[in-house]
Amino acid sequence: MTYLRRRIDAYLEEWFKDEDKKPLIIKGARQIGKTKSIREFAQNHYEIVVEINFVESPQYKTILENGYNTDEIIKNITRINPDFTFAPEKTLVFFDEIQSYPDIVTSLKFFSEDGRYDIICSGSLLGINYKQIESISVGYKTDYEMYSMDFEEFLWARGYDDSLKNDLLDHLISIKPFGESLKNTMDSLFVDYVILGGMPEVVAKYFETKSFSGTHKIQTDIISAYKEDIRKYAEGADQTRITRVFDAVPVQLAKENKKFQISKVASGARFHEYGGCIDWLQDAGIVKKCYCLNFPELPLKGNYDDTKYKLYFSDTGLLTAMLDDESQEDLRANKNLGVYKGALYESIVGEALYKQGYSLFYYKREDGTLEEDFFIRGKDYLIPLEVKARSGQSQSLRNLITKEKYADIKWGMKLSMNNIGFENNIYTFPYFCTFLLKEWVHQHDITS
Repeated sequence: MTYLRRRIDAYLEEWFKDEDKKPLIIKGARQIGKTKSIREFAQNHYEIVVEINFVESPQYKTILENGYNTDEIIKNITRINPDFTFAPEKTLVFFDEIQSYPDIVTSLKFFSEDGRYDIICSGSLLGINYKQIESISVGYKTDYEMYSMDFEEFLWARGYDDSLKNDLLDHLISIKPFGESLKNTMDSLFVDYVILGGMPEVVAKYFETKSFSGTHKIQTDIISAYKEDIRKYAEGADQTRITRVFDAVPVQLAKENKKFQISKVASGARFHEYGGCIDWLQDAGIVKKCYCLNFPELPLKGNYDDTKYKLYFSDTGLLTAMLDDESQEDLRANKNLGVYKGALYESIVGEALYKQGYSLFYYKREDGTLEEDFFIRGKDYLIPLEVKARSGQSQSLRNLITKEKYADIKWGMKLSMNNIGFENNIYTFPYFCTFLLKEWVHQHDITS
């Protein structure tokens, strides 16, 4: 299978060039391409690669039995597999699936101080054990969180280079509408991306076959694998509760009130029983919380109600694969992204925002008279961001911009299927430009 260019590739290049590099831990949800990216990087940069997978080869869980001295660890590794060799300055040691053996992270301090070998660790569900991992390795490692493919990576897989992104960004900066041909092409690619999501195996299948054949089966297999992980790693009654939350996400996004309601997950469900289950899924990289702001003003952190939130899947393709049959048909046959009361639009925008490094926030006034889908921040101001499933009025957005009590808001943003525009201090951008928002805001800060 052809290797698909990933965003982490550039990060690994910079890490490799750093003369004082520390052991690297790459975390992220299952099947997002961590191992494949590390292997591709290792093959191109090291003469020797020692790869140990603690799930596939549990016998290596004995390599710390003589302590954390680097030479003792190497001796134990080569005792198990004499074919492994270690050469200073030429060797990468790749510990994979470390969630199955978090004790190995204690050794990173000693590998770091020794300095002869480069170390990369990777694992899924790391959030579950990450407090333990963090406490025993603080100061001796570098962290990188990886996600499934974003729309830019999808475009790379399609064969586009960086010139397309630069062209799109130039249109946004100059508020120049796209030509009909370019917009139609990008709209079509974006719909395909929403249906497929960013799981590399799904995307690779699509581009190899030039069709959707087999892609839904891969998506449902991944969903089954996630549920198997819940059964494998969650404890006792939490297995059932976590699975219920997982299954409830698309159902609750289909409602007008998209705030996640634990009372709707199961009969008699209570927060103290299910709150930790939601955190489990977020720590595992499977879902993301979007918190309700107390009031739309800066700062954002600390200015939200941690009991009110929406839940989005970390990969919208998995959401589309869990839709009911009628919605699936409507989406695939009619390219109707408005199914599930706009849930797909919100989900894909939320996904694009957190993949750019934004935390997710929304606002809904208690009396229901004002509601905004997302908020991001510029240098010293707050930007309300409205997701429009259909063309129409944006009363809440206009109120946030014009009312004096929202002093941190000067202008807003609307995402829709329409072209680029600017009117009444509202920027309108097509959905397929969402992956560019952070760079656009940065340029806006520079020029304003």
